[in-house]
Amino acid sequence: MDRYRKEKTLEMRKKLIGLSCRLFFPDNPVKIVRAKGQYLYDEEGRRYLDCIGNVHHVGHCHPLVVQAASAQMEVLNTNTRFLHDHLVEYAQRLSDTLPEKLNVFYFVNSGSEANDLALRLARQYTKHEDVIVLDHAYHGHVTSLIDISPYKFRKLEGQKEWVHVAPLPDTYRGKYREDHKDVAQAYADEVIQVIDEAHKRNRKIAAFFAESLPSVGGQIIIPVGYFQKVAEYVRRAGGIFVADEVQVGLGRVGKHFWAFQLQGEDFTPDIVTMGKPIGNGHPLSCVATTQEIADAFTATGVEYFNTFGGNPVSCAIGLAVLDVIEKEDLGGNAMKVGSYLLGLLNELKNKHPIIGDVRGVGLFIGVDLVKDPEERTPATEEADYVVKRLKEEYICMSTDGPGSNVLKLKPPMCFSMQDAKFVAEKIDLILTDMKGKLRFTDSVSG
Repeated sequence: MDRYRKEKTLEMRKKLIGLSCRLFFPDNPVKIVRAKGQYLYDEEGRRYLDCIGNVHHVGHCHPLVVQAASAQMEVLNTNTRFLHDHLVEYAQRLSDTLPEKLNVFYFVNSGSEANDLALRLARQYTKHEDVIVLDHAYHGHVTSLIDISPYKFRKLEGQKEWVHVAPLPDTYRGKYREDHKDVAQAYADEVIQVIDEAHKRNRKIAAFFAESLPSVGGQIIIPVGYFQKVAEYVRRAGGIFVADEVQVGLGRVGKHFWAFQLQGEDFTPDIVTMGKPIGNGHPLSCVATTQEIADAFTATGVEYFNTFGGNPVSCAIGLAVLDVIEKEDLGGNAMKVGSYLLGLLNELKNKHPIIGDVRGVGLFIGVDLVKDPEERTPATEEADYVVKRLKEEYICMSTDGPGSNVLKLKPPMCFSMQDAKFVAEKIDLILTDMKGKLRFTDSVSG
């Protein structure tokens, strides 16, 4: 399995793989040769706790998922122009988890494909072009989605005339904060202004895209009621609401199967996109929408065909993932372990002033590190240092947020209470050690 020494693998990668495809821990990358559950193992057999792997939702190499993939691969793998039970059964199982009106499905291979198709559906249904997105959003790597991802386009060609950016509803360091009397309404009013400005330029809104829990934006928890209000304003303008669940769906929030459900039973998106975790590492993603939107897409007379989307092997894997979530009560585990971990991290917040905010729900958690608790200045270098030190303690973690200062935790859903305790203890150890470094910033940059 381990064909080359680590140094040789790294040398070949630098030579053969585009340098924009970055590695975790670039100064000293980890070479992973196998994984199981929430653990990764390097070429020396050292075990790392995976706090990054939201893709491997039910755990790395889960035996039921592996068995389902292998068994179906031995029998048949073809495309969806042939009838097959797995496709319709999987669609039905997903339908059972969603609001009733979201009952038509398109299967594709990645979150980017799902969001690109959602954009096409929205434009065909509304006959409009423009899209509203949240600041710092990321929706995928294909050209159409780079265009609606401020996280990317601000570093490239910039903002297109058909893209409109609304403030991220960040109640910790955003425009309206936790002490505002109605923060959901205040941020929703910003969307009204965006729509009004677009209309002044004779632009028409096709869709509002939002991650149900913005991750790249810094592990943000959307204030309850915001989506309902935004959906009302966007629909009034002739657009639809797209909920991007690519990173946060399938029970990660614990108390619900989908993160958009945190907003309440009175909110239903017009389109839901899903990916990453639904295939547990296998390339599988999906778009769920209403019959009306699907009918408008069909009315073009142009066939939609995806060579690999919805193939029998992918659907067998998707079904197995749903089975594991149910049988192992992984949503309940996310709620139990996530609540315990949030409690431990909040205890650390009281102990270490560098922790400005701890936020999260289920196994979606962010620890916002700050240079100054009052100013809430992002502690970017310090966060990078913590991640490097955690690696030395055999924990794989990464940062996110506009300031790259938010420690993000989106581990496999089999994460345990012992894992949570281990992570909190190691963060405490590192932050305590940092207090003793008189020239900490110099030690990081040097």
